[in-house]
Amino acid sequence: MAGQSRTVSRRDFLTGAGAAALSAGATGAAGAQQTRTIEMTDSLVFNPDDTTVPPGTTVVWENVGGIGHSVTAYEEDIPADAEYFASGGFDDEGTARNSYAAGDPDSGDVGGGATFEHTFEVEGEYGYFCVPHESAGMVASLTVGTDGGNGDGGDGGGEPRELPELAVTVAVFAGAAFLAVLVLAYVFLKYQGDYGPGGEQ
Repeated sequence: MAGQSRTVSRRDFLTGAGAAALSAGATGAAGAQQTRTIEMTDSLVFNPDDTTVPPGTTVVWENVGGIGHSVTAYEEDIPADAEYFASGGFDDEGTARNSYAAGDPDSGDVGGGATFEHTFEVEGEYGYFCVPHESAGMVASLTVGTDGGNGDGGDGGGEPRELPELAVTVAVFAGAAFLAVLVLAYVFLKYQGDYGPGGEQ
């Protein structure tokens, strides 16, 4: 049995360790997908109501109150090549407006505690509103662009700070995984390597 425990070659070990390190790095990178949350409140506002995000961001609208809302894009206020978005999954503004019914999620109503999300790939300006509360001023805008901005329409605490923090976290995790692989490889080579006849130290 002792001989069998030494049949793993150094090459096999290093290959497996390298694959593990790459897998750990890929897992960290996958966790880096960017999201942004916008709250819908009983005060009949989107909070924040002016947001800047980089392309590829998934925006999540969360109803933090008890009054139902919708997230409905102004068809004329989105980039020409962008996908139309509306809670309820409608393809155009007219249908979204005409279909809305309070309390019915299929009609586009996002009830208390519920969410709606959309991923933005096309850069540009997006205008949107809440169907039942548009006349009360529940309208907002979203900018998708690579220039950053502050992400919150002026409070200085948005996406530009999130991405570097996430990048640092991923880099630290990948570095730690790589260091662990090196330490294990050293220990294996020093104490458990298959040196062959007469090669033991």
